[in-house]
Amino acid sequence: MTNLLHQRRLAAEILKCGINRVWIDEDRCEEVAKAVTRNDIRILIKGGAIKKKPIKGISSGRKKKLRLQKAKGRRRGQGSRKGAKYARLPRKRRWIMTIRAIRTYLKELRDKGLIDRHTYRIYYRRAKGGEFKSKAHLRSHLISDGLLREEKA
Repeated sequence: MTNLLHQRRLAAEILKCGINRVWIDEDRCEEVAKAVTRNDIRILIKGGAIKKKPIKGISSGRKKKLRLQKAKGRRRGQGSRKGAKYARLPRKRRWIMTIRAIRTYLKELRDKGLIDRHTYRIYYRRAKGGEFKSKAHLRSHLISDGLLREEKA
């Protein structure tokens, strides 16, 4: 095999890439070896004897798969946790999520006419005091007090 270092270097300059990205057709090596000037190299590039290889890049397939798993709620076990319990979900954020759900539910019941304004106000205050830990807990209280009928799915 002939030494095509000079041709490779010229081709790299013309193609504006590194010498490792220059591809030379092995069947036309003698033709490439005869090319000495830049113009000769340009002709060979047009002829397809010399080409520029594509940039390899980094595959993002593994990253996409990981993101998909995390979106599904996977990979959240003990070994994946960095912060403390309340650093990951602060008490205040959890309280906000709970109280908003409870208050929305109470408003729905009041607007539908299932509870009156007076009852709404009582339960609103009790919710503010932290008596109910969830919407389901509030519902069970309302049912046990006879203010709401149990709904069957």
